[in-house]
Amino acid sequence: MAESEFFDADRVDPRLSALQSNVNAVRAVASAVETTLGPKGLDTMLVGERGEVIVTNDGVTILDRMQVEHPAAHMIVNVARAQQDEMGDGTTTATLLAAALVSEGVKQVASGVPVVKVIAGINRGIRFALKKMKDRSRKIQHLDDEWLQRIAFTASRENEDITVSVIEAAHLIGHEKLMDKNFRLSSSVVAHPRAESAVFTGVFLNRSRLNPQMPRAKVDARILLLADSLVAETVDDEALRTEAGFKKQERFREQFLTALENMVHLNVGIVLTTGNIDPLAEDILTDSGVMVVSGLTQDEVSRVSDHTLAKPIKRSSLFKPMEEIEPILGYASIIEDDGILERVLISGGRGKPFATILVSASTEEVVGEIERICKDAASAVQAAVKGGFVPGGGALELSIARDVERFRDSIQGMERFGVAVVAQALERPMTQVVANAGFNPLEKIETVKAYQVKRDSDSLGIDCDRGTISDMIEMGVVDPLLVKYHALKAAGEVATAVLRIHTVVKMRNNI
Repeated sequence: MAESEFFDADRVDPRLSALQSNVNAVRAVASAVETTLGPKGLDTMLVGERGEVIVTNDGVTILDRMQVEHPAAHMIVNVARAQQDEMGDGTTTATLLAAALVSEGVKQVASGVPVVKVIAGINRGIRFALKKMKDRSRKIQHLDDEWLQRIAFTASRENEDITVSVIEAAHLIGHEKLMDKNFRLSSSVVAHPRAESAVFTGVFLNRSRLNPQMPRAKVDARILLLADSLVAETVDDEALRTEAGFKKQERFREQFLTALENMVHLNVGIVLTTGNIDPLAEDILTDSGVMVVSGLTQDEVSRVSDHTLAKPIKRSSLFKPMEEIEPILGYASIIEDDGILERVLISGGRGKPFATILVSASTEEVVGEIERICKDAASAVQAAVKGGFVPGGGALELSIARDVERFRDSIQGMERFGVAVVAQALERPMTQVVANAGFNPLEKIETVKAYQVKRDSDSLGIDCDRGTISDMIEMGVVDPLLVKYHALKAAGEVATAVLRIHTVVKMRNNI
């Protein structure tokens, strides 16, 4: 029976109605991103209700902005988001794998295999495939490894400028920092439509000094990092009408002035805050030659703290004795860009090294896409440093699909049908890459399979320019292991969650 016949609503077993609805929704989501995969992938235009336009082939951007209503479709979108949050790349692959697992799983259920057996088999097949992926990984030896540049080049969609910038930033950051599980090289990417693309040593803040009378630069200065507003405590209006309340307000003001005097005595040269600045504080600090930058985000506070060793404090800590405040100060140099960016660069900190990748383009729409591409490249480079790389173009998945098929033959019972689902799904990435390149996937996939067996290779795939069988490693078409690993793992988790849904019941609204 053909797929289109199977999913005809009039002919589907009523007991499978929830699965039918779910698989159709999942396929619809996958179809929105499948044409973006591979070197010949096309762009998608997203159009908002007010006519705003985004042109992109970034899977997570498409899924994040598209209108999705079906609950199962939301689950697939969440896979892409999880992939983006964890790896910063591979969202389209994760989505296609999840859709393929659901689709192939439902076929097995429709043919009579109990859904619990299909799910158990999928889980076994995924675990086996993930182990095989790890076994096939090629390690990155050092930051000058030529494969690292190839990975950046591929992830940047063959943009040489982005490739050079990302590799330069990786060298500035260093191997140790790139291995830090809490650090994201992609967070170092900032974008502006009217600037020169460049790489800077240090932390860029999307802010400017509080007023032009403050110094534009400070060298090796003490930094006070305030995760709060720099304002005096106040009493409410009702209390202020009483004598006690008025005196309390005056006491708050005196304490605040003392705190400002302590900053000056401690030779604080830079004050960075997340909130607002009291006008009196602005005047005093300006007169004292202190540079103030306000409105920092929590992410910026974290990066500044790591780079300068300044400890973020709340406003109440300002009223402590000077000898208690001094140890929480950091050290760094800061300069405000004198061009059109209106941003400041903090560099030379005594803490962890940081780099900022500034990318640019002629328009807001284009610069947004360039920023997304650069973040993908940065994420891919960091993932490769951590876990090594594997053949790209769907070659590795196709090779592992063959291993999974052999693994299936060793399993007794109906779980083997679930394992077969994984083998079928692993063919999906190369199938889509080949289709997007304009070739017949049925013909090409079978030919590649035969050649992989003949040469005992996991790196043979299709040259998308010529349509010939080529070695992906020799062509330089490689992907970070961790991106593929997490994509398959996340796809397996959501696919089994969707397949477990037997009934869909609409909840009533709370009264």
